[in-house]
Amino acid sequence: MAGNAEANSAAGSGGAQAVPGGIGRIVLASLVGTTIEFYDFYIYGTAAALVIGQTFFPSTAPGSQALNAFLTFGIAFLARPIGSILFGHFGDRIGRKSTLVASMLVMGLSTTLIGALPTYEQAGFLAPLLLCILRFGQGIGLGGEWGGAALLATENAPQGRRSWFGMFPQLGPPIGFFMANGLFLVLLMFLNEASFLSWGWRIPFLISAALVAIGLYLRVSISETPEFREAMARNERVEVPLLEVLRDHWVPLIQGSLAIVVCYALFYISTVFALGYGVNALHISRSDFLGLLCIAVIFMAIATPISAALSDRFGARPVLLISSALAAASGFCLPILLGSGNSFEVLVFLSLSLALMGLTFAPLGALLPDLFPTKVRYTGASSAYNLGGILGASLAPYLAQILLQQGGLPWVGYYVSAAAIISFFAVLSMKRTG
Repeated sequence: MAGNAEANSAAGSGGAQAVPGGIGRIVLASLVGTTIEFYDFYIYGTAAALVIGQTFFPSTAPGSQALNAFLTFGIAFLARPIGSILFGHFGDRIGRKSTLVASMLVMGLSTTLIGALPTYEQAGFLAPLLLCILRFGQGIGLGGEWGGAALLATENAPQGRRSWFGMFPQLGPPIGFFMANGLFLVLLMFLNEASFLSWGWRIPFLISAALVAIGLYLRVSISETPEFREAMARNERVEVPLLEVLRDHWVPLIQGSLAIVVCYALFYISTVFALGYGVNALHISRSDFLGLLCIAVIFMAIATPISAALSDRFGARPVLLISSALAAASGFCLPILLGSGNSFEVLVFLSLSLALMGLTFAPLGALLPDLFPTKVRYTGASSAYNLGGILGASLAPYLAQILLQQGGLPWVGYYVSAAAIISFFAVLSMKRTG
């Protein structure tokens, strides 16, 4: 079994170093790539809370429109493990660079086409069918993205800096989220309700094409990681990486999958579910709530490098254990702060949740890859990351909506606390190395 590596133990993964002149471009490629990919992913989450239900599902069943929208949101998480297996296979066999280019193309094409889909009124059942297919495509693309970006950064990291370098792909989500929600906020400020529902919501999806072109330019100009080149020089190429992961590294696969559950629960409850709840139950305007989210995500961006620095200094395990314990406690604050209806208290809830997301998320950029040897690292890290997505996020907004209807906001808070406890014990079970 490839044991758990402390984020600061570069020796556990080879300690390969990149050519100094190329580190800046490599870091930028990993950061910009995940920013664009997560922008694509998040604009769908925002649209699911605001417009997908009424645009792609029949108005004869308005009560189920929100649930159906959140179900389509979950489809991508079911597709992400498939993407991790597909892109992980080629990433471990032919290299990180070309695989990352392919994953971005799949994600970008799927996102752009969503912006051109007909509505339910125009195409009937064909509209939600095509939406589900493209949402599945988004999941396939993102399934191969994070693992490759994390390896691009950590396999080029200087010794003792793996958490810091692994932090840059982790900064992509808050930046992408800020871009996605910021663009929706601008549209809501300058468009009336009819224009936004008719065509305005499509703009963020169509803009993705230009952003992907930028990301592709950066990625085709970088070189392969030194650790992968060394593994290939030693003839360590594996015929079917997934089979080796399942046979020899299934324990770290499970541990890594459960370790990231808290991140997903924190993020998607505090964004997608909270956005729908804030607009529909608290009657906060869409633009006002998106403004609150844009402020709150700054706390996630601040917490991410702090957590990475602490992980390089003290190790990933203690940082993750403490942050998971804090996340478990935050679940009890959810009904008090979110349920108050007061904008300031809602902002406190959003900022707290996203800051905890940053604290729990940053160390995983180095920890998950270090659970697996180089020859199956792309497959192993990506699979763990995306299996955790199924457990922590795929149905999070949907289940939160059900829990809200059955037991009220406190039960949504219990959901967050339970996810945090699961991740706490997963990290606790990992063995130290290095």
